[in-house]
Amino acid sequence: MDRISALRNVEEALATFESGECSLAELEQEVRGVLRTYAADFEGELRAYRASGDGAADGLVVLAASSSEARDRVEALVDGRVAVSVEPVE
Repeated sequence: MDRISALRNVEEALATFESGECSLAELEQEVRGVLRTYAADFEGELRAYRASGDGAADGLVVLAASSSEARDRVEALVDGRVAVSVEPVE
């Protein structure tokens, strides 16, 4: 999914919410799905990695050129307070 498609899908989800056709929880789920698909389909030198670990790090998805760079990005996002592992998103 390219950036324009992702933005269109988020816009459609917002319109559905604004018209009362879905709840806030459903909107959040839809937007989260769009973002995860965008990250998983990201093309180029970067690849999507999902973190597993304690607390805030668990489930984070970052884009990085390598698993070590991905781990560094996750640790920076959670202020390095937890040990994490990362796996490529398939």
